[in-house]
Amino acid sequence: MELQEKLKILADSAKYDASCSSSGSNRKSGSGVGNTAIAGICHSFASDGRCISLLKILLTNCCIFDCKYCLNRKSNNIKRAIFTPEEICTLTLNFYRRNYIEGLFLSSGIIKNPDYTMELLIKTIFLLRNKYHFNGYIHAKAIPGASPKLLKKLGLLVDRLSANIELPTENGLKLLAPNKESKNVSQIMEYVKINQSKKYVPAGQSTQMIIGATKETDLQIMSKSANLYNQYHLKRVFYSAYVPINKDNLLPSLEHPPLIRENRLYQADWLLRYYNFKVTDLLDVKNPNFNILIDPKADWALRHLEEFPKEINTCSYNELLKIPGIGVKSARRIISSRRNFTIHLEDLKRMGVVLKRAKYFILCNGKYITNKEFFNKKFIERNVMLEERSLIPTNKEQLRLF
Repeated sequence: MELQEKLKILADSAKYDASCSSSGSNRKSGSGVGNTAIAGICHSFASDGRCISLLKILLTNCCIFDCKYCLNRKSNNIKRAIFTPEEICTLTLNFYRRNYIEGLFLSSGIIKNPDYTMELLIKTIFLLRNKYHFNGYIHAKAIPGASPKLLKKLGLLVDRLSANIELPTENGLKLLAPNKESKNVSQIMEYVKINQSKKYVPAGQSTQMIIGATKETDLQIMSKSANLYNQYHLKRVFYSAYVPINKDNLLPSLEHPPLIRENRLYQADWLLRYYNFKVTDLLDVKNPNFNILIDPKADWALRHLEEFPKEINTCSYNELLKIPGIGVKSARRIISSRRNFTIHLEDLKRMGVVLKRAKYFILCNGKYITNKEFFNKKFIERNVMLEERSLIPTNKEQLRLF
C-alpha cells in the first residue's frame, strides 16, 4: 500500500480523538529539527473545536478490541493499514519542513497486545528523537495495560501523554467497551503523576471522555472531571461528542452529535480550572444537566441574582470572576487599574470586558448601566438567551468556545 493511501486511512481514523493539546512544553532545539520553546505550538481549531496544529495519525487502525462506539473496532468492515516507524518519521519531518505542522500526535489501535503496540510507539518516537533529531512537540497516547517499564520509556521521549478513560462511568465502560478496564487507565495516570518532571512528560497528561454514548448526566461527567483534576493533576479533560458512526442496539439513536452539550461542558470545565467554581456551584441533584440555551456562568448568575449587581470598583477578584462577561485577564486589569484611578464605563471596554453581557450584573460608580427597572430575572434571561441564540449555528455545528 502506498504511503499516501496509508496516510489517508490513518489520519481519518484518528479524527475522533479530541485529546491533543500541545501547550506547556519548552523542549529546546539544540542542533536538531523543530522547537517548542522559541515559537511554541501554533494552535488552530476546527469547526468542532478540536486542535489541528499537530499531525494527528494512528500507527494503525487494526485493533483486537470491539468497542461499540469506535470506528476502528474489529467487527467493522473498513480499510485497515499500518505505518512502519520509518514511514511516520518521513511524514512528520516532511510536513514539519513544509510548515504544515509543529509536532506530532500519535495514537494507535491495539494490535496483538498492549505491550507490543506500546513497543511500536516507542520505536517510532525513539527514531524521531535520536536518528532524525526531531525536537518538536510530540503527544502520544499511552496504551492501557502496557507494562510500567514501557510507560517509563515512552514518557521520557514525549512532551505529553494521554490515556483516555473513554466513558464517564464504570458501568458505561462495561456496557460499550467490555475489553477495557478503567483501572488500567488509572494506573497510567498515577504513574505519570508520581514521575512527572522536566524530563518525563514535561507537558503533563490529559484524557478524553465520550459524551452522549451513555446516559450519564452532566453532573456525573463534571464530578468525574473534577476528581481527575484533583487526583491526577491533569492538564486537560477533553469532551468528545458521540458521533453515530456505528449501528448497535446498545448505542443511542442520534441524528447529530451533541455538540452544543459538548461546548457547555468545555465552558464549565474552564470555570472549574480558572474561575474558582466548584461542580456543586453549577449543578446539583435537582438540576443535573446544563441549560443548553445559556452558558453555565450566566446560568449560575441568574440563579444567584441576589448577589448582583456588583460594584466594579470595590468587589474582590473572586467576585469579579463570577460576573458574566468578565474573564481572568479583564478581572486582573480591573484589580490593577483601580489602585490608580476610579474605573468608569469607557474603561471597562478597553479592559476587555464584554459589556453586552456584563451590563446586567454590574454597577459602575454606583450606577446601573441599563435602566434599574430591568434588573429582574425574566428580562435578563430573555436577553441573554437571544444573544446566545445568535451563536448557535443552524447546521448543528459547534458553538464558539470563547
